[in-house]
Amino acid sequence: MGPKTSRVVDLTHAFGPDVAGSEDFAGERREQALSLQRDGFDLQRHHIPGAWATHVDAPAHMRAGGRTVDQLRPDELVLPLVVIDLSAEVARDPGTCLDVPHILDWERRYGQVPRKAFVAFRSDWSNRWPSQDAMRGREPDGRVRSPGWTVAAIDFLVGQRDTTAFGHETIDTDPGRRVTSDAGGSDAEEVAGRQHPAEARIFEHNRYQVEMLAALSEVPPLGATVVVGVGKARSATAFPARVLALVPDA
Repeated sequence: MGPKTSRVVDLTHAFGPDVAGSEDFAGERREQALSLQRDGFDLQRHHIPGAWATHVDAPAHMRAGGRTVDQLRPDELVLPLVVIDLSAEVARDPGTCLDVPHILDWERRYGQVPRKAFVAFRSDWSNRWPSQDAMRGREPDGRVRSPGWTVAAIDFLVGQRDTTAFGHETIDTDPGRRVTSDAGGSDAEEVAGRQHPAEARIFEHNRYQVEMLAALSEVPPLGATVVVGVGKARSATAFPARVLALVPDA
């Protein structure tokens, strides 16, 4: 038997048509499908992009032939939770990137990152929810500055620690000042990989991620278990999820 759970922390934002999301597609739309008065049931029809609010991105999100959401194994959805807290650094510099030295500093304090873990980047960026401009990190001069992962951190956690999944509070894996390229090319996957290098690397490693997490400040750096409750949508490359942290007794 594992440690007794003392509390459950909801790491999920409640969403609706008016919350922050990717600028690459329109947000949620809702319409009434059934009504209590007419049909005896109240039912709404939701038109939602798969990558909406707190959601899972499966490898197929950026990799042709990659695994889809329904192909994620059950044991990949219940994992030890590691929280690397860079919220103080992000408060000083919104463009802070989680890099290998941050992981090694975490390990000096708490021990080696356990195998098969879900590693979450705590930035406290979720306090900006649901404002689109605030979540984007859009500054008055038009620049976008937001925290993100480095490719080196992704490679280290997968290659040296066998990490199963990644999570963060931001809209994107890569920082707002992410690397872009003006190089030509017709291969959409290759272009996306250049524009979103850290996100692409997660999927190259056949791992998945959860974006726009909430309440990471309420869970410890080590010892909790994450439960990623994502709908088993057939062939979906991304889908909204209810993510919970089971925190044991101290």
